[in-house]
Amino acid sequence: MAVLLLVTVVGLVVWRLRLPSAAAPLPGNADPAITARPSRIVPDSVRIKVEVVNATATRGLGRLATAWLRDQGFDVVGTLTAPDKDRRDSSLVLDRSGHPEWAALAARAIGGARVEARVEARPDSLRYLDLTVLVGRAWRPPPQTLYP
Repeated sequence: MAVLLLVTVVGLVVWRLRLPSAAAPLPGNADPAITARPSRIVPDSVRIKVEVVNATATRGLGRLATAWLRDQGFDVVGTLTAPDKDRRDSSLVLDRSGHPEWAALAARAIGGARVEARVEARPDSLRYLDLTVLVGRAWRPPPQTLYP
């Protein structure tokens, strides 16, 4: 009886070790364009402070945009949800500190290859921010694998 139990346990262990891990990509099935993290577009020597505002009724869209912008090198210092009266269909980047080139970087990052977000200059010296990114309903997070 003990020998049968030992053979069964060893067989299960060997069988389990031969199965591919759920976290490891299967050979030939991984698309590098989807599984790769976004490349950093903000230079290392620059710190661009960004506030992300979810201007939609979709819960969690601001959090996804925050993660996306952080991966690209932006320093997202806050995430808010806009009131119902301020909901938007398209995304908008507000230049708060007079750096239109930074606003253009954020518009390209949030817009991706589809359509760049619109940029407006709205200086505000009372804020400790460079940009405000209003995420609209048309924004879709880029397809990518989940990562912590």
